[in-house]
Amino acid sequence: MRIGIDARCIGDHFPGIGRYITSLIHAMAQLEHGHELVILHNPLTPAMRYQLAALPGVMFVPLRSGPFAPQQQIEIPWRIRQLGLDLFHAPYFIRPYLNLPCPSVTTIYDLLGHYFPQQLTWRGRLLYRVLLGLAIRRSTRLICISEATRHDLLHHYRLAPERVAVTPLAAGPHFCPQPEDVCAQVRQRYNLPDQYLLYLGSNKPHKNLERLVQAWARVQHPAYTLVLAGHDDRQHTELDRLIAAQSSRIRRIPNVAEADLPVLYSAATCFVFLSTYEGFGLPPLEALACGTPVLCSESSSLPEVVGDAARLVNPWDVDAIAQGMADLLDQPAMREELRQRGLARAAQFSWRRTAQQTLAVYAT
Repeated sequence: MRIGIDARCIGDHFPGIGRYITSLIHAMAQLEHGHELVILHNPLTPAMRYQLAALPGVMFVPLRSGPFAPQQQIEIPWRIRQLGLDLFHAPYFIRPYLNLPCPSVTTIYDLLGHYFPQQLTWRGRLLYRVLLGLAIRRSTRLICISEATRHDLLHHYRLAPERVAVTPLAAGPHFCPQPEDVCAQVRQRYNLPDQYLLYLGSNKPHKNLERLVQAWARVQHPAYTLVLAGHDDRQHTELDRLIAAQSSRIRRIPNVAEADLPVLYSAATCFVFLSTYEGFGLPPLEALACGTPVLCSESSSLPEVVGDAARLVNPWDVDAIAQGMADLLDQPAMREELRQRGLARAAQFSWRRTAQQTLAVYAT
């Protein structure tokens, strides 16, 4: 088959989708599958965190329209016909919907807009419902990144189960335990203490940082600092007051270089991720791969990602979160056991396997 993959969402506006697309394409390019991969991309996308370099057996085709442009509804079907594609894979639900001359596959990461509509404007809620519904109806097959998302999708849209496949994500091979001297250099670069608990992600409401910060106030461990790393969305400023009350015990580092992430995980005493909803939850898996003990929510997809390799808590219970953090800090034996379990758990996921599972979806 000649398979077209839409790679226009690699820009910094879509960090998670960008990682998915680049990791998937790189893994596919290393497999002997007999298909021809045609990557549709926008060469004018600025400030890309992830890059797609030339790959053997992979054809790159530039497009003029961006991932939100109305003209994609004309340009992409035309390009598909011109290129003679047998299948089109859209890794985002905003995609061409009409007049596609071949079967199509769409990846659905989560149903965040259903469960947290308050994070969208009224116009955003309307567009989300309409466009996601169109993507579901116009796709031959759908890919979800977790069984939890598949369950949600089948529940809300009453789809035939055979239309929806699951292809779990993975931590990249560079996520592995890092040497202490390298950890010391990164701690110095970011002005971090020797002992810290790490959170990595955005500050959007479903990430549950308010309860995390409230719980941290109840943990009596003055030698440790809570580090909140990742994108700081200034639309969500509710945290500022809570953090200001603990300014000596909390550090924020909004911009972390991609190359520093494995070291940031490895240098942490433990990793905390108390999100109330995730389509997959890649940061906990990356932390496990780096040998870092994880405290994690028992909600949505997260239990199926971490298995028995993390301490799970109720993300709505501030006392339970505080107790979980205190237990990890108080019990080195627990941390070591979770470290060993975590390394074994992370080894069960790989982008090679994700690519193989995705190719199996294409074949059906």
